[in-house]
Amino acid sequence: MKVRTLGRHARESIKSITRNGWMTFASVSAVTVTLLLVGVFFVIMMNLNKVGQSIEEDVKIRVHIDVAANKQDQQKLQNQIEQIPEVESVQYSSKEQELKDLIKSLGDEGKAFKLFEQDNPLNDVFIVKTKKPTDTMKVAKQIEKMNYTAKVRYGQGQVEKLFKFISASRNVGLALIIGLLLTAVFLISNTIKITIVARRREIRIMKLVGATNAFIRWPFFLEGLWLGILGAIIPIVLVSMAYFYAYDYLAPKLKGNFIQIIPYEPFMYQVSALLVIMGAIIGVWGSMMSVRKFLKI
Repeated sequence: MKVRTLGRHARESIKSITRNGWMTFASVSAVTVTLLLVGVFFVIMMNLNKVGQSIEEDVKIRVHIDVAANKQDQQKLQNQIEQIPEVESVQYSSKEQELKDLIKSLGDEGKAFKLFEQDNPLNDVFIVKTKKPTDTMKVAKQIEKMNYTAKVRYGQGQVEKLFKFISASRNVGLALIIGLLLTAVFLISNTIKITIVARRREIRIMKLVGATNAFIRWPFFLEGLWLGILGAIIPIVLVSMAYFYAYDYLAPKLKGNFIQIIPYEPFMYQVSALLVIMGAIIGVWGSMMSVRKFLKI
């Protein structure tokens, strides 16, 4: 296509947007409301996903070593654990270190446990991390059957519920976003269709004088593109501002905690680009679906 022809189509699409003021407002409003909801749900879902990943990564298997095991037995057990394909790393923690960690975790109340420093009742421990958090239960059951394993702890019962909740949250969030996008396409398609119905005579005349379908489609294609991009501006501004203040408030409070939210930059730039792309695709798709039926004469 020639640049001059493309420029003509661009001018026609802009004229159409300004000429059909209320229809333009309705279409842009439909995109704006939908993308605002999509942006909010997307930001929340991505942060919940990050929190879920942080929690999953924090799930580790604590293998309490039998007190009867000597150094060679411990090394043998460690080698067996490391040979499990799903295991990523095995870290040794002595019973002295375990007692120190226990005292530290209890704060002032932990001072009472200093009495056990001379006669430590705790076990040496292997801290096992799996390649995939969901493999935790499977690996724990294998380790339980190994010699010199006193007990295995990984939050049995709670971990399974946690993984199910995280998985369900991700699926629900994804379904909501897809549902909103489909709703947006439907709304915009019908809104633009009203505009095109008023111009159906113009389209038919162009067809009768020999205009190709592509020539007729281009102004509507560009019109849908502009509507989608215009509809993305307000959601980008509102979501960016809201997340800026939310991050500014929450980040200091979560500092030092294993649960963190996604940093503002470059996350919001990525969200903004995604909203623009979504708006453009929704606008173009809705416009193309509306004009298609009027090209068949």
